[in-house]
Amino acid sequence: MRIVLVSDAWHPQVNGVVHTWTYMQQVLTAWGHELLIVSPAGSRTVPTPSEPDVRLCIEPRRHLLRTLDGREPDTLHIATEGPLGLAARRLARQRGWHHTTSFHTMFPDYLQARLGIPASLTWRFMRWFHRPSQRVLVPTPTVRDKLAAHGLRNLHVWARGVDTEAFRPGKREPLPYPGPVFLSVGRLAKEKNLDAFLSLDLPGTKLVVGGGPDEARLRRKYPDTVFAGMTPHDRLARYYAAADVFVFPSLTDTFGLVMLEAIACGTPVAAYRSEAPLAVVREGLTGILHEDLRQACLRALELPREAVRQEALRHGWTAIAHRLLELQVPANPALAREELDWYPQGAA
Repeated sequence: MRIVLVSDAWHPQVNGVVHTWTYMQQVLTAWGHELLIVSPAGSRTVPTPSEPDVRLCIEPRRHLLRTLDGREPDTLHIATEGPLGLAARRLARQRGWHHTTSFHTMFPDYLQARLGIPASLTWRFMRWFHRPSQRVLVPTPTVRDKLAAHGLRNLHVWARGVDTEAFRPGKREPLPYPGPVFLSVGRLAKEKNLDAFLSLDLPGTKLVVGGGPDEARLRRKYPDTVFAGMTPHDRLARYYAAADVFVFPSLTDTFGLVMLEAIACGTPVAAYRSEAPLAVVREGLTGILHEDLRQACLRALELPREAVRQEALRHGWTAIAHRLLELQVPANPALAREELDWYPQGAA
């Protein structure tokens, strides 16, 4: 089956959208599907306002048509609401293609926090963008309910997974810092609320892995924090496994794959009782959720690591890929779903 994915976010970006679809590409390709990815790669781009490392396609329709090369998709999924997503939405409307979309990021909250754009305006755009979608894929029931309250429809939960082979406890190699080590992994951006973590009075070491637009400010403000910088995704397991607690201070993320990766390495999570942690963390088993983040960090030190790891084994990517296929619809509305080869040999 020819699955076309349109995403304004792709490598070399490091975020949940890219990680999720990279794993879907691996699984679906292994099952015999053709996954055609339409991303900014190979097109003319400009930097995103306030985040120059993220590039946006400036000729999205031309790039989309060139990538499709005259072939219609069996299914079409639009993962992001950027220029390419808009071009794909318009093309699908013009050609009568059914399609699905996904909601990965709370852009209304992000844009208000970062640029001061009223969230009500962004929610209006989100309702318009996703209205023609046959199914809007969301990461958790909590996010589904929030979007429904803002007027979005056709919402279906599509959870996230973790590679439990790549992310596993292994031998815990000690890090060259005083313990206990409290770790945060991800983009260093204002909406990630890292100040709430880095300002805490904690024993041992605060370690931050990642980069982003807020990195220079954070380094200046918190000189006692260890900033390890950008690290390839396949090398993160060493940090997760060696840390004593993984700290997730964000209040706006919709899921937080990094928490699952930490849990898969046996490292408990400390976080606020907000949407993403509530979807990932089992209170008292894989982490501690508390309105006082310092208390969450200290209490998480007491959780047994083996029990943390066992919980992660329920979140493999194969089940997530099966669910993705279940939620796809034929692009050609005249074609019955049963006429497409959804589950080739090897997908069972």
